[in-house]
Amino acid sequence: MTAPHRILVVGSVALDSIRTPYGEVTDALGGSASYFSFSASHFAPVSVVAVVGDDFPQEHRDKFDSRGVDLSGLETAKGGTFRWRGEYMAELGHAHTLETQLNVFADFHPKVGADHSKAPFVFLANIDPELQLEVLDQIKRPMLTLSDTMNYWIARKPDRVFEVLRRVDVALLNEEEARALAGETHLAKAAEKLLEQGANAVIIKKGEHGALYHSREERFITPAYPVTALTDPTGAGDSFAGGFIGMLARFGRTDGEALRQAMACGTAMASLAIESFSPARLIETETTEIEGRVRSLHGMVHYDLFPMF
Repeated sequence: MTAPHRILVVGSVALDSIRTPYGEVTDALGGSASYFSFSASHFAPVSVVAVVGDDFPQEHRDKFDSRGVDLSGLETAKGGTFRWRGEYMAELGHAHTLETQLNVFADFHPKVGADHSKAPFVFLANIDPELQLEVLDQIKRPMLTLSDTMNYWIARKPDRVFEVLRRVDVALLNEEEARALAGETHLAKAAEKLLEQGANAVIIKKGEHGALYHSREERFITPAYPVTALTDPTGAGDSFAGGFIGMLARFGRTDGEALRQAMACGTAMASLAIESFSPARLIETETTEIEGRVRSLHGMVHYDLFPMF
């Protein structure tokens, strides 16, 4: 096997204060780029482009170092780090935002250096689509680009969200985002409409019901990995993205078979992320545990097809 390809992620590194029925944390390491990079780092080398304030703790930098994540693109600006405070009710389905402090993130404009611009695999986390487009203008001939978004941007800048979808190889959305952007309540129709409107491929995350991949050439689903130790759903989508693009970068493949296994890897990493507050499980997990979950998923959906009539 050839050496894994480098992955570039552009997103947020934050300090999260979260309360769920299973406990709470204050100023824990969070942010889309954090969850993604810890997930993807199990498969391939990762470089982060983000911004933090001068109050960002060294202990959190050490966590990135422990996974070999490249922080040369992590800017430190004068001021406070992006902070988010949220709460989950008993169903753990949706986060209730209690407070958001953008701080230095409010003036963030990604600066992709010469080396980072050559990264073969790129993840654009759910930042302003204007910033995602800025990044796409700076990168050079990637093998695969993956984007994420959120309802906030879909409601305020739908045209720019669509522009990103048309320029990336795969767009990642959850059920609500797909329905809102496509204007369709049925997910299969929503996926088709997004393709009709110019998206190359979409992954629709369905939470505990798995995920759907849909392109003009491929269509398949993966179930969610059954988790009994659910603690905090924060970062599940970014962890999925890390496993998905991480597996593709590990083998340097983007064909249909690779995409199917990448979906399973993403699902496995998301299942680990939600078993702890912050990305703790992603940091501490071993490759044998990841492989075990991927094999379990394979066993859940694989069957030999024999003549029925």
